[in-house]
Amino acid sequence: MTWTFQGVSHHYHPGEVTLCEMCCILTRMRIYKLRRGGGRTVRVAVAVTAAVAMTGALAPAAAAAPLPGGLGPCLGSDCPTDWPGLNNGPVTHHDGNVNIFVGGDFLVREAAAEAEGKAVVLGDFDMDKRAGVSQIYNVGVAGVGSRVPPPDGSDYLTVGRDLTVASGERLLAEEGTSHGVVKYGRNLSGTVSPDPVKDADAVAPYTALRGRLTLASQCYAYDDGKDHRRPATGTVEDAGHERVFTGDGTSALQVFSLDADLANAQGGAQDIRFENIPQGATVLVNIYGASRAISTLMDALPQTGLRERLMWNFPDATEIRLRGAAQFQGSVLVGDPSSMTTLSMSGTNGRFYTAGSLTHTSEGQSGGQELHAYPFEGDLPGCDEGSTPEPTGSPDPSESPDPGGSPDPSGSPDPSGSPDPSESPDPSGSPDPSQGPDPSGSPTPSDTPTSPQPTASPGLPSAPGGSEGPNGPGGSDGSGGPDGSGPDQSGSDGSLASTGAGSDNWLLAATGALLVAVGSAAAVVVRRTRRLG
Repeated sequence: MTWTFQGVSHHYHPGEVTLCEMCCILTRMRIYKLRRGGGRTVRVAVAVTAAVAMTGALAPAAAAAPLPGGLGPCLGSDCPTDWPGLNNGPVTHHDGNVNIFVGGDFLVREAAAEAEGKAVVLGDFDMDKRAGVSQIYNVGVAGVGSRVPPPDGSDYLTVGRDLTVASGERLLAEEGTSHGVVKYGRNLSGTVSPDPVKDADAVAPYTALRGRLTLASQCYAYDDGKDHRRPATGTVEDAGHERVFTGDGTSALQVFSLDADLANAQGGAQDIRFENIPQGATVLVNIYGASRAISTLMDALPQTGLRERLMWNFPDATEIRLRGAAQFQGSVLVGDPSSMTTLSMSGTNGRFYTAGSLTHTSEGQSGGQELHAYPFEGDLPGCDEGSTPEPTGSPDPSESPDPGGSPDPSGSPDPSGSPDPSESPDPSGSPDPSQGPDPSGSPTPSDTPTSPQPTASPGLPSAPGGSEGPNGPGGSDGSGGPDGSGPDQSGSDGSLASTGAGSDNWLLAATGALLVAVGSAAAVVVRRTRRLG
């Protein structure tokens, strides 16, 4: 908005004017001005018109926001301008943000191969692949992927509890000149290269993210309590061989609602297609249900930039199976902290954030399954954490999954501990380029070797609804920043990032009251002026 008063131009944009600023502006405009004598004039209409015009600028910004805690976009000064497709070219760019977040345990099984980008695991990392396949699992940098790893020398993998690599296998956080740091909080077993670093407080900057992601997932799926789903703006058609998501062609946030598995009638793989999605729109697919599967042959999306603005949200599921010979496009959010996601797709291309546990595996004789690093740059519904429903099914920390038995809780990292300042995020939010922020119901592969399965154990930070609240034990605020080891956590209480919506209703009320007062004053001035005339 621009207007000129007394020869001076004033420029304001929606959402940038505060109540105090408005008062100053109105004062400078001299709400009314009278000239007594022959040239008596009243300049009330100008002031009132300007004040009314400002109501749009004073209204809170549209209810849209990024993911909580600074998650999603690429961080650092070395991000690609245009993200490449899958390739095995040289590494020329880096991304310091978290690409994979696992609130429970991360299990590597069968013939899974790589997890590109920065990974944070609050629980255990347990690698036990089957015999006869590559005995290597790569983290941070992948042979084929976006080829945008975390900055050299930064944390590639951060594990809150035990780091276990089966005998004869190797966990690698290096390739050529690219190399990163692997940290673990408690016990180490097996071969890791480069040599890992023990740090009991390694995940302290991230503990609050688990609860915040749960709340965000619920908010994206339910806009007015658990029993009221967020309205869809588009339709979903099951065409047998493919699932077609058709948008409304206009909304900046395209919302789709699916209460079924994404697979054909026989449980086999379907293609996935998006139609009528405006350029630059964010696409949110809410998949409801306690047990859900996606079986797909999905490949690259024809819409430029859609991969980076597509979010698949599972707010309720405790069992999720993602399978198929697909290069699955878009980011994934799993909200239930008691969930287990079994991922056997050939590849995923986007952020992968789960409040629960993740098993990266393969099916049958397939192999080479990979998680690829691509950012999420969309604008999701703004969430006021104070009004977000408390998620159900949040496990007690003592029931958190734990492969391989229950270790002595006395060795658990204390999330209340303050991380080393050199590893903690910079609250200024200025990224240090050298660091990062810090199946259709198919059965589990029958040839999966006997391996530890998640069992009850103490030690994981609690999810919301637990005795410690959404920040996890010790009140860790999840603060972090793009300077090194964690994304910027907006707010010291682990609350969702402020969006300018919800909590600013007082501003509208105050604005309305002020405008009424201005109008009343104008009327009085006009009447008096007429009598004087």
